[in-house]
Amino acid sequence: MANGWTGNILRVNLTTGNITLEDSSKFKSFVGGMGFGYKIMYDEVPPGTKPFDEANKLVFATGPLTGSGAPCSSRVNITSLSTFTKGNLVVDAHMGGFFAAQMKFAGYDVIIIEGKAKSPVWLKIKDDKVSLEKADFLWGKGTRATTEEICRLTSPETCVAAIGQAGENLVPLSGMLNSRNHSGGAGTGAIMGSKNLKAIAVEGTKGVNIADRQEMKRLNDYMMTELIGANNNHVVPSTPQSWAEYSDPKSRWTARKGLFWGAAEGGPIETGEIPPGNQNTVGFRTYKSVFDLGPAAEKYTVKMSGCHSCPIRCMTQMNIPRVKEFGVPSTGGNTCVANFVHTTIFPNGPKDFEDKDDGRVIGNLVGLNLFDDYGLWCNYGQLHRDFTYCYSKGVFKRVLPAEEYAEIHWDQLEAGDVNFIKDFYYRLAHRVGELSHLADGSYAIAERWNLGEEYWGYAKNKLWSPFGYPVHHANEASAQVGSIVNCMFNRDCMTHTHINFIGSGLPLKLQREVAKELFGSEDAYDETKNYTPINDAKIKYAKWSLLRVCLHNAVTPV
Repeated sequence: MANGWTGNILRVNLTTGNITLEDSSKFKSFVGGMGFGYKIMYDEVPPGTKPFDEANKLVFATGPLTGSGAPCSSRVNITSLSTFTKGNLVVDAHMGGFFAAQMKFAGYDVIIIEGKAKSPVWLKIKDDKVSLEKADFLWGKGTRATTEEICRLTSPETCVAAIGQAGENLVPLSGMLNSRNHSGGAGTGAIMGSKNLKAIAVEGTKGVNIADRQEMKRLNDYMMTELIGANNNHVVPSTPQSWAEYSDPKSRWTARKGLFWGAAEGGPIETGEIPPGNQNTVGFRTYKSVFDLGPAAEKYTVKMSGCHSCPIRCMTQMNIPRVKEFGVPSTGGNTCVANFVHTTIFPNGPKDFEDKDDGRVIGNLVGLNLFDDYGLWCNYGQLHRDFTYCYSKGVFKRVLPAEEYAEIHWDQLEAGDVNFIKDFYYRLAHRVGELSHLADGSYAIAERWNLGEEYWGYAKNKLWSPFGYPVHHANEASAQVGSIVNCMFNRDCMTHTHINFIGSGLPLKLQREVAKELFGSEDAYDETKNYTPINDAKIKYAKWSLLRVCLHNAVTPV
């Protein structure tokens, strides 16, 4: 295999310590990413295997575009058995950052982790040199300290995917992190913990073969100037602007005159109007801290950052000195739910400090830094919605032992005190008390705490089935189209294809014209909440969405 693939599978058996190299060409018809991952799990993991069994595997798979320089080609697909859903079916997690590119640069399309180490280890990869190293000195540390320690031992260029205390303690809702990016979707942190694998550290110095560099550059330029939008590919600005025919306040294309990176090094930097066509300004379009947290975040925003080879830069980088008072670093940031979910548990909202709404910004950075360091994962906010449900409905008072219930500072929760988040996350990550089972996942707590049909039918929970996943770019979009799409996945399908079509920001008339061109009829597309009966064009729309997302997840995991 060449021109996109390295041709190599790295297989690491933690039980025996054997490290072997295999030819990935046998999987070429499955393209890469999720195709490789599901094929390997199907072939090698016996039916009836449970997530924490030694026979379960972790498959890290890239695609042929990964590391090629193609825009938005930086994620790795991680396939294993789900730790928290009904049936523990095969699922795939996706992790951004720099890990996937470093895998390819080191010379590997796939890394297969199998077996279980007798004691904690970490996997060290530097091109062709691969070894298992003792990790006793790392066990018990968070993801941040683990990453720092391994980089001191290797190189600042090393990309480290590590678990925190949550993964070590087999918390079902846990993940691994690299470069502040999460392995969302599958509880992969607990799988690593069950195998006594603390981290995988990769540094590669090779390249990816490209058959026609000039054509590759032409396609990249076309994508950057003609196709790419903002985060979630929103293609119109959120405010009326001189260059734009349309605008939509829900768009993540948030750059505008008078909006600044307020804490930028050297002084505030204005995002300004960013019309299409200039590749060098694409990274100014998406301003997620303000989009996620409101205007109070502007003064604390240093810049927008992101993953390898991704021009969108959807990851907020903030600096809030006051955050140090809570024992966490003053810097940090992320994107989407990870930015804003932490203070949603406060029934009366977070307590402000100096400025209006700064409690939301400060509280969420404290929560984010703690959550990420522990290696917890929120299931797209479902963990926090489950907390709110159980608190508001009196479930905690019913199921928690009296002593445990009495020692929890519910007064801090009511007051919007950030210290409550510190105690809450510690309990989850260290499996302290009955409350910690909240991180077992929605299906598990519904069974354990006998929550009944009211829980599953409660609209604010956003749960679509006993699988335990909330709606997430799936059946909440385009009615029948989303429902068809959702039936095809063991997890939230995270199909950005149809949700991006809906959320593009374009007016309904134009969206329906595009639908006619793509699917043969304007009736393929309905105005949201004004749905018409199923028809052939909608089925074509669903098929297109499925094929596109599966191809994308194989070529370069989404």
